[in-house]
Amino acid sequence: MPSPNPPAIVATSWLGERLGSAGLRVLDGSWYLPPQNRDAKAEYRAAHIPGTRFFDIEAISDQDSPLPHMLPTPEAFGAAVGALGINNGDHVVAYDGAGLFSAARVWWMFRAFGHDNVSVLDGGLPKWQAEKRPIESGQTATDEQRFNAPPVRVELVRTVDQVSATLGSDGEQIVDARSHGRFTGNEPEIRPGIRSGHIPGSRSLPYTELIGADGTFLPLDQLREAFARVGVDLDRPVATSCGSGITASILALGLHLLGHEGAAVYDGSWTEWGGRTDLPLEL
Repeated sequence: MPSPNPPAIVATSWLGERLGSAGLRVLDGSWYLPPQNRDAKAEYRAAHIPGTRFFDIEAISDQDSPLPHMLPTPEAFGAAVGALGINNGDHVVAYDGAGLFSAARVWWMFRAFGHDNVSVLDGGLPKWQAEKRPIESGQTATDEQRFNAPPVRVELVRTVDQVSATLGSDGEQIVDARSHGRFTGNEPEIRPGIRSGHIPGSRSLPYTELIGADGTFLPLDQLREAFARVGVDLDRPVATSCGSGITASILALGLHLLGHEGAAVYDGSWTEWGGRTDLPLEL
C-alpha cells in the first residue's frame, strides 16, 4: 500500500515494486516548450507506464488568463483530477517524458491544492524505459472519483505584486530556473513580445544544474552546494521563477528535498514580468 507520508521523489525501482497497488495513481505530466515541437499527448498514447493517466498541464489551468498554464480554481482542479480517477486518499506519482522537467509542476500543483500525498518519479519515463520496465500504449480507462480541492495554499504561490514588493529589500530571495543566457539577456526569449533580462536582485540557477546525467536529481549535498553557489540562504524565504512556472517547480522541489518545504513558485514567472513594460529588469 502507498505510504501515508511519501517522499517527494521516488525511484523507478520503488514504483516498479508497487505498480498497480490500490490507492496509487500514476500520471504522465509531460509538457514541452513550443520550439521542441513535441506532442506530449500523442507520446503518452504511444508509450506510457502501465495504468498511467495523462495530466494535461495546459487544459488543467486558468483558461481565462492570458498567461500560459496558470493555476486553475480549486473547483476546476478538483473536477479535472477527479475525472482522472483520483480521490483525496490516493498517492499520486507524476513523471514526464523528458526525465525531470514538467512533472515537478504537477507535484507543485497538487501541493498548492493541499494534496501532499504526491511524488515525482526520479528520472521519469526515459529511466523507466532504459531499465526495460513494462510499457503500454493507448489510453488508460478511468472511473471518475471525487476530489475535493481546498483553497490554494497561498504560502506556496507568488503573484507579480508579491514579487514586486520584495524588490530592494532583504526579504524573500528570488531564484530563476531559466538558462543563464536568458537570465542575462544574451539569449532571446522563446515567446514573442517578452523582454530579455531578469527580475532585479534575483539569482540565476538553471534547473539543469540540479539534474545528473541520468536525468535524476543530484545527491542532497550537491543540491545544497548548487543553491549555496548562487548565494541562496536556505534559512530565509525563497520563491522560484522561470519562463512560465514549469521549471521553477523543479527548483521548488529541490528546495523541498533540502528541507525548505515552504519554497513558493511565482506562477506568472518571466512571461508575466518580461511581458510588462511597467516592471523593472536587469541584464
